[in-house]
Amino acid sequence: MDLTENKPLPQAEHAEIRIVSATPEAARAVADVIRRRFAGAEQRSYPVSGGGTRLHLTVDTETAAGPTRTWLATSRPPAGTGPHTEEP
Repeated sequence: MDLTENKPLPQAEHAEIRIVSATPEAARAVADVIRRRFAGAEQRSYPVSGGGTRLHLTVDTETAAGPTRTWLATSRPPAGTGPHTEEP
């Protein structure tokens, strides 16, 4: 099922990235590489049936990443944000 068909596109300077992995550590490792290049606006993590992890990132493609932050600091959403409408 493709959830993107009826979903509005992100702002022009942003990209939404979905990472699905068997372990949270693997998802965080991939997210860390992405955050080294792009400034991150949001990060949300959800369990996947069968024990996996689904990690959603929203990155600003026009802004270079700032100083490296821990995964815990980047996993906390900015004030006033929440899950996307199609997410739990």
